[in-house]
Amino acid sequence: MPKKTLYKVIFHNQGKIYEIYAKSVHQGAMFGFIEIEQLVFGEKTSIVVDPSEENLKSEFAEVNRTYIPMHSVIRIDEVKKQGTPKITDGSGGGENVMPFPIYTKGEESK
Repeated sequence: MPKKTLYKVIFHNQGKIYEIYAKSVHQGAMFGFIEIEQLVFGEKTSIVVDPSEENLKSEFAEVNRTYIPMHSVIRIDEVKKQGTPKITDGSGGGENVMPFPIYTKGEESK
């Protein structure tokens, strides 16, 4: 039986930190973007509803594929099982994350 790959993607978006799960993550055809497809959300099997996960579900409800700028990505992990997708406040919390610098060929300063 083939192994089903699942990825946890953590990235910055508008001052918040998003943690989502997807079955497909790869470098997109658009330069500087990560392409994420087949987003996975938890099943509604419990009475307890996580408002953060519900916000993510509604935000990505009609999305087939999303492109995340490389400099926004904090981490991508291949995981064995899905956790809870969530949005957290990115304004502190001890997270000192510097964006990865992306240089493009330009004029040299003299």
